[in-house]
Amino acid sequence: MDEAELERAAEAIREGDLVVYPTETVYGLGADALDPDAVERVFAVKGRDRTKPVSFAVPSFEAAIEAGYVAATERERAFADEFLPGPVTLLCERLAPIPDVLTAGRDRVGVRVPDWEPTLALLEGAGRPVTSTSANVSGEPSARRVDEVSPDVRDEAVVLDGGETPGTESTVVDASSGEIHRRGAQADAIEAWLEDA
Repeated sequence: MDEAELERAAEAIREGDLVVYPTETVYGLGADALDPDAVERVFAVKGRDRTKPVSFAVPSFEAAIEAGYVAATERERAFADEFLPGPVTLLCERLAPIPDVLTAGRDRVGVRVPDWEPTLALLEGAGRPVTSTSANVSGEPSARRVDEVSPDVRDEAVVLDGGETPGTESTVVDASSGEIHRRGAQADAIEAWLEDA
């Protein structure tokens, strides 16, 4: 993908539209995470249960803190220093800009900093947090290639084709409680860190 494609996708995010984008795990379905209507479209297109929260992606963990999207404890910051950017979703206390629809009303939200240059460029260009959820219809396998993304999703979004992605989903972790909510990439290393830190 080239700069023009990335800018077109970033503009789509800013305008409230959806984007299918590659990461170092699987293809994601992106929308402006601060726009409740855009987030609602993500749930609708995926057929996702509204009681299941969606994470957001940003260019750096520090950016999420500085923008006032989340508050982070010292332990969460230490965890982020160790594992982000990377295939990890870190749960943090959400702050006022994050809409209820994204977190299903919960007080914590998943923060993702992908370790994938084109994705980081998209996030920088969008200038706002972008939803981070797999680009599949709920219940179907995650997509590692664009042609594996359901037409129901693909037809509703601007699509960035980054070739085949590695395919192991991110590990979802609450560093404060030491709980791993979903085992994925680097789960063993994360578990060891949680035990030692």
